Amino acid sequence: MFQKLQLKRSSGFTLVEIMIVVSIIFLLAAIAIPNFLRARKRSQATRILEDLRILDAAVDQYAIETNKQTGFNPNINDLRNYMKTGTVLYSTGSDLFGNSYGPFTVDNIPKVSTSAFNALSDVADNSFWSPYK
Repeated sequence: MFQKLQLKRSSGFTLVEIMIVVSIIFLLAAIAIPNFLRARKRSQATRILEDLRILDAAVDQYAIETNKQTGFNPNINDLRNYMKTGTVLYSTGSDLFGNSYGPFTVDNIPKVSTSAFNALSDVADNSFWSPYK
């Protein structure tokens, strides 16, 4: 006569619990995405700076080995012998944005292009680019 009440337990999450988890995920994404974008732009600026250093060294090595005087303008093909083969800089001679690094002059430091500087100025100021600005 006595019947046991059988309670059915459903296993799962309530709508409120799911909404809390989703809101936490969105909050973390909102914090992380701007930092990822900033890190990406900073790495692009670092790569352009390193390319400028490589090109500066290549111009110096070229001038020393070929006895070129101050003011001589080598082109990118002259400098390829002094760069690592297979790199983007070696094959294109331009930066990440497609801007050419030239013209080059013996005893003058190559400069960052204005468009690259403007695109990356929020993560790399004048002191970052020194002496290539």
